Amino acid sequence: MTIAQFQKLIEDIYFEKDNSRGMERTFMWFVEEVGELSEALRSGTPEQLRGEFADVAAWLSTLASIAGVDLEQAVADKYSRGCPKCGGTPCRCGGD
Repeated sequence: MTIAQFQKLIEDIYFEKDNSRGMERTFMWFVEEVGELSEALRSGTPEQLRGEFADVAAWLSTLASIAGVDLEQAVADKYSRGCPKCGGTPCRCGGD
């Protein structure tokens, strides 16, 4: 599944509800899911990790849809030529 296909699937499933909730409240749900991923990274099973990564991806995707952003295009525009700062693959910037 491509990023675009995933974004379309999430739109088909959740867009009406998420869009009516609004950006701010949907973003709050996204942040909650990131917190759940944090917990799973510390002590979760591989199955829990997969589920939390999927949830975070779904909420990020729905936020992009609400904002009118093609997530696949945004990712390609920023990262297809390597690190946005140094252009390296792998990154040669050093540090964080």
